[in-house]
Amino acid sequence: MSDEILDSIESNMTAVASDQAYGAEQIQHLEGLKAVRLRPGMYIGDPDERGLHHCVFEVVDNSIDEHLAGYCKNVWITIHSDGSLSVEDDGRGIPVEMHAKGMPTVELVLTNLHAGGKFGDGAYEFSGGLHGVGAKCVNALSDWFKCEVYRDGKVYAIGFERGLTTEPLTVLGDLDEPTRTGTKISFFPDATIFTMTTTFVYERLLTRLRELAFLNPGIHITLTDERGEKERQETLFYKDGVKQFVRELGADKDKIHPEPIALAGRREVMIDDKKKFILTDCVLQWNKGLNEQTLCFANAIPNSDGGTHYSGFKSALTRAVKAYITANPKSFKDKLPDIESDDCREGLICVLSVKLPNPRFNSQTKVKLVNNEVEGVVSSIVYEGLMRHFDENPETAVTVINNIIIAAKSREAARKAREAIRKDAMSSGGLPGKLADCSERDPSKTELFIVEGDSAGGSAKMGRNRHNQAILPLRGKLINTEKARLEKVLQNKEIQTMITAIGTGIGGDSEVEGSFNIDKLRYHKIVIMTDADVDGSHIRTLLLTFFFRQMPELVKRGHIYVAQPPLYQVTRKKREEYVQDDAEMEAMLLEMGSGEIHLRNLGDNSTVSDEHLKSILDLLVPVSKFADIIRRHGGDFETYLQERDEATGALPHYMVTIREGNEVNIRYFLGNEQLAAFARENNDLHLFGKPEVKVDENGNPTAPAPKSHRRARLIEIHEANGMKKRFQQLDELGLHVNHFSSQDTPLFEVIEGDGDHARSHPVFSIPGILDKVMEIGKRGMEIKRFKGLGEMNAKQLFETTMDPNKRTLLQVKLDESNAQEAERIFTILMGDIVEPRKHFIEENALNVRNLDV
Repeated sequence: MSDEILDSIESNMTAVASDQAYGAEQIQHLEGLKAVRLRPGMYIGDPDERGLHHCVFEVVDNSIDEHLAGYCKNVWITIHSDGSLSVEDDGRGIPVEMHAKGMPTVELVLTNLHAGGKFGDGAYEFSGGLHGVGAKCVNALSDWFKCEVYRDGKVYAIGFERGLTTEPLTVLGDLDEPTRTGTKISFFPDATIFTMTTTFVYERLLTRLRELAFLNPGIHITLTDERGEKERQETLFYKDGVKQFVRELGADKDKIHPEPIALAGRREVMIDDKKKFILTDCVLQWNKGLNEQTLCFANAIPNSDGGTHYSGFKSALTRAVKAYITANPKSFKDKLPDIESDDCREGLICVLSVKLPNPRFNSQTKVKLVNNEVEGVVSSIVYEGLMRHFDENPETAVTVINNIIIAAKSREAARKAREAIRKDAMSSGGLPGKLADCSERDPSKTELFIVEGDSAGGSAKMGRNRHNQAILPLRGKLINTEKARLEKVLQNKEIQTMITAIGTGIGGDSEVEGSFNIDKLRYHKIVIMTDADVDGSHIRTLLLTFFFRQMPELVKRGHIYVAQPPLYQVTRKKREEYVQDDAEMEAMLLEMGSGEIHLRNLGDNSTVSDEHLKSILDLLVPVSKFADIIRRHGGDFETYLQERDEATGALPHYMVTIREGNEVNIRYFLGNEQLAAFARENNDLHLFGKPEVKVDENGNPTAPAPKSHRRARLIEIHEANGMKKRFQQLDELGLHVNHFSSQDTPLFEVIEGDGDHARSHPVFSIPGILDKVMEIGKRGMEIKRFKGLGEMNAKQLFETTMDPNKRTLLQVKLDESNAQEAERIFTILMGDIVEPRKHFIEENALNVRNLDV
């Protein structure tokens, strides 16, 4: 290289360096919880749906820690109608006294990183919270966050917004039950952090809470969802703990031995020069299925990536099986194959739970345990316990190990079958003949549609975008991969065709030729597209079973989709639309109605622009739903709005309904201080509990409970925070909150049509705008139930189901939140046992959408 070139490079590097100053000004010190808001991924993982629910579990874990310490018996989790969530327990309650740092302890705990009671040896022996960042991270990432503490015979409350204290610690009132203790945390996730979703999924929460109830026998966990028209609630309590957990996981499987094998023990270890105990609880049961389902926990925290406890379990299991074979050679007559760890876990259901002081995880999300001292402890307890059980139950041992031997032989046969498919693909030119491939070679831009039947495949080929959409028609039914061993699955022609087209191979061992390799994936979107009838549903289920069992990584990474044809075809005038569901129908009515009107503000005689009209309608829809919520509580929405703070726009956060005889009086309170003052002046209403009733040794009242001639109900209006912002936005658009009540003279004029055909509609209140637009949108609308995919021509198929600009695809997701439910459903629908499937059909017969009769 010439000196001139070197000089030029050096000159350019100097110029770049001079533009990138690095001094004291570039060093940032983020105080308080700013670091959490700036880098949420360090604390909760990605701020997606998983990260959103992780916030809930961080708060719930604190309640579970109270249970592990022996103080909490009940946890109540409630999803409120506005989408906020609260977690309440009957633990000791966060301390509220002033801390040496100069603030109430509860405020320190909820606003200062690494402040908590889980660092030393004092408050908690076993704990899931370690770093003092859990609840305060939720505080930092919430639009608003409230904490109530029941302690010392009083109710305390403190409020925050995005990690900053907005309402100082206040005594709301005295508890009617002086011995009552506990903590209640309520929060609404910040949409600027959780940009993908702020909606809590009931089923996802229920799955995790059910785990916690199993792992902590004796605790009652109640989950309530107030969002629907009908409230959903489930209380979880499991007396037999982990053993009952394994029984439930294997309820629909064909079990090899009737009762789960429970292995438990504790070992003393030295940690930080101190003697500590590690407790292991391992329950396992084999079935005739082909898949392992092992769930790992440390201090009741799920470890989806396993860790040292799982490593210790696997090595002990393999060692015990081989040791028993060696000690009892006459029990196994056939020539034995080389048994590997995976063979020992085929058809195994296992829950492995350890409790230990100071657990260490690979990240704040705690998906993998890394304490080295745990591996030896678990290995020792599992090996000794399993050998003892095998010796005491030789019939069970022989049955289990014979099943393991079959698994080892099947693994070798599957390896040969994979190799045969790979060689066949190479000799035939690589891709199956029935695949209509696309021209794009970047997998991230391509889509594969797996289509039922040659006729539908023909329409799909004609209608597709040949650049990036490939079509693979399947003829006939696939093999049921839930029942068949892998070597049988690989002999099925349709399965071979899919494996070759997708390109990743199959199976879990990447070191075996032909096994699954995600780097060879040829299409990043694999779309199952079948008819909307019984046969189509069956084929779709067979395909999902195949991907779930044989290519689970594709499901976990979100590469599998199901085409969602529209439910309705809507025709209005010359416009034709396809509508997926009722929510989309409502949005379309608004769009159609607003597209045919002009809105005039009669106050200043100005015409509202189309852009502002859309913004107004987008705000009025949630406000209308909020008004319904207030009415369901028994309140009057217009009266509620009159109780707002004129200066700040704040809306009442509390509503108290007082029943005195036949009269009902309703009071609204903006915040904690107003409510506290009212409670002091009206202590006969017992706003914070019920009067204490003394009982004798048999639990019978020793004296009648004092009666009050007035009864009251305290309602927390969680929606108030979000609604305040919406009303402020409406005000900026010229719609004042005072005009939500009907006026004597028109406020607005909705002009329908143009020119000589224009019709004027006076509107006397702001909600009337939304009502009138919806009414206009419904006029002349014709709604038809849409036909199935098999009846569509190429153009219709592309427009409704394949066009990225119009279609709806359902992404198939698999993570720790739904893996157990997916396992259960596939076992019921596709497994060997008939009775659970019959029961499932009877329970769900009335929910069928598409039925051939």
